[in-house]
Amino acid sequence: MRNKIRNHLKTIELFLKGSGFYRGVVLTVAIVLPLAVFNLIDLFAYAPAIALGTFLNAPSDVPGSLRRKINGILISIILTMLVTFIILLTKPVFIILLIAIAVLSFAVSLISAYGFRASLISFSGLLAIVLGLAVSKPDFQSIILHVGLIGVGGLWYLVVSLLSNWVFPRKDDDQLLSDTLSLTGEYLKIRAKLLTKPNKREKYAKKALVLQTQISEKHETLRELLLEGRKRSGRSFSNERRLLIFISLIDIFELALANTLDYTKIDTLFGLEKQHLNTFKKLNKELGNQLIKLSELFIKKGNLPDIELINKIAADTETAIQDYVTEVTLPKAREGAITMRNLQDYQKQLLQEVKAIRRVLTKVKNNAKASLKPQESKQFLTSQDYRLNILVQHFSLKSPMLRHALRLASAIVFGFLLGSILDLKNAYWIILTIIVIMRPNYGLTKARSKNRIIGTIIGAIIATTIILITKNTTVYLVLAIVSLTFAFSLIQQSYKVGAAFITLHIVFVYALIDPDAFTVVQYRVIDTVIGAIIAVIANYLLFPSWEYKNLDTVLATVITSNSNYLKATKKLYHDKEENTLAYKVSRKEAFLAMSNLNAAFQRLTQDPKSKQKESALIYEMVTLNHTILSAIASIGRYILNHSTTPASEEFDTIIEGITGTLLHSASQLESTKTVLVSEENKIYQAHKKLQKRYDNLSLKRDSDIEAGQTIIDDNTLLNLQEAHLINNQLLWLKSLSANLTKTTVKYKSVFS
Repeated sequence: MRNKIRNHLKTIELFLKGSGFYRGVVLTVAIVLPLAVFNLIDLFAYAPAIALGTFLNAPSDVPGSLRRKINGILISIILTMLVTFIILLTKPVFIILLIAIAVLSFAVSLISAYGFRASLISFSGLLAIVLGLAVSKPDFQSIILHVGLIGVGGLWYLVVSLLSNWVFPRKDDDQLLSDTLSLTGEYLKIRAKLLTKPNKREKYAKKALVLQTQISEKHETLRELLLEGRKRSGRSFSNERRLLIFISLIDIFELALANTLDYTKIDTLFGLEKQHLNTFKKLNKELGNQLIKLSELFIKKGNLPDIELINKIAADTETAIQDYVTEVTLPKAREGAITMRNLQDYQKQLLQEVKAIRRVLTKVKNNAKASLKPQESKQFLTSQDYRLNILVQHFSLKSPMLRHALRLASAIVFGFLLGSILDLKNAYWIILTIIVIMRPNYGLTKARSKNRIIGTIIGAIIATTIILITKNTTVYLVLAIVSLTFAFSLIQQSYKVGAAFITLHIVFVYALIDPDAFTVVQYRVIDTVIGAIIAVIANYLLFPSWEYKNLDTVLATVITSNSNYLKATKKLYHDKEENTLAYKVSRKEAFLAMSNLNAAFQRLTQDPKSKQKESALIYEMVTLNHTILSAIASIGRYILNHSTTPASEEFDTIIEGITGTLLHSASQLESTKTVLVSEENKIYQAHKKLQKRYDNLSLKRDSDIEAGQTIIDDNTLLNLQEAHLINNQLLWLKSLSANLTKTTVKYKSVFS
């Protein structure tokens, strides 16, 4: 019980010291301050429009480079002013207003085609439609004044945002690093469970895919923040520290992916003797816990967590290997022992990366500098294309973006018409609910609808209870401000809780204006329920975009990226010094492509059961691609971190065969010309030669043991490990790529 209370208190402390709450406080201050100041100088009539402008232009202020942040807010200001002007201008004539709403909602939603920040600018534009409907301006002069004040409010928010960034310049960096450390720790713990729990592997594998997607998304944002920041402000000590930690996190993530074991082979090798793997499982779990504890240090002050237990478990892995060899005996135990050695090697590298993060967190100034050169860092940044051609490409009913824009516009127009016909009070809340809830994906829209309704009802009940208890307007004012802060802080973390605080804020604001606040509560709930129902039905019936129909391109991209990654790995084996950068860039592209496929599969699982066509087959393709990526990463990681023998001709032959098979699968998905695949016999002979080399090394080792040389020298061990890993991973990759081709043919026959 005491531990639970302590954990809850720690969670609250991390939240209050985190960037989410800080952002909520900043936005609340930016909104409330003009209201207070203009009230003091008897110019309050101008304050609401400025507050609206502040609120409207805050969404695009998300972590990222300073240049993109400023540009995003400025574009948002122009868009919200234009949308508000059009809505207010057309408001007197209902039919023209209806057309304006339809055209604006469609056009503004299409802005999302330009990426995540653009989607938030689009959201601001859609909000401007709602807030334009909420105000009444009788003449052109008052419209111009209102629109101008919204622009002032947007510029005011930009100033406040820049000031807050100046006061705490690394708040977003630290929060993102903290989140990434925590997610990576959870990922390592999931990987530990995969090792010894065959009955729950599918469940844990799906959890691992979700975490991989989340980690990849964090990596992308951190690349922009840290690499752009480094380019802008130079190599400061604090920048270098964060970049070093980020590099270690990427290495840990690759290490984990690179050691996605052939669990079928593990089960065959160890059978009922998996107790020998328990030490490795425990070490992975403790390394994960260490990362989670380190993540907290970015948010709150504290001492580095103890690492002695991890050092002890790491030492115990050697004993576990010896016990296994003693129990099973050589040569029967050789393959299992080498597998355990490779696992031990992987965990030693993990431990070194964790210790590297600990060293950086001690703030020792003689830490190694991040070796990435400015011109190299550009290659790791994903640039967003802002050409008009991007928008033109979406003008097809095959585009999910266009279908969503049509669906959203139709739902907004219908919601507005329904509210007008029923003469509902504050009917624009219906449109607001539709805009906030509706997403391109049906499952997410349904989940947000449910959370929105529950949150609104909870907020309404709490607000009603407080209004019944007290009529004190000061209490209402304080609660309105506090609830606004928590609404902004929690809306991303928990949509349900955020919706509850939004409802609390709205009710208390109305309670300050109108003594009959219960009517507001009633209509708030009714409008929210109507808006949520419209959003879900529209997503299901209007231009539906089921995920299974959009997977061909995503799958083809992953397969092509994996092929390019394998080619880069081949070059790395031939010359590490020359090809390391190209290898890392191709690795990043492959990881991102896999993350996009994982995300697409998660969306598929949220669609209605009737629309999850052949989900088992699609899951098989996802896992095959993921395993191929892991096997490639395993080879690349070994080459990067070990002294290796020269790459053989047989290695090149097999790699060419595998890449050919992968590109053949991609061409099937893209319905392009078939790629020529290497001769099977040639690849078979190459595999035989590689296997013979490993067998010769094994026989030599058997002879050494018979001669009494029981302790293996480092050079022999490294040669055995390299031959074992390269040979087995290539065999595995060949099998996986062949299975992928068969599965792709089956997939195309089902969905063609």
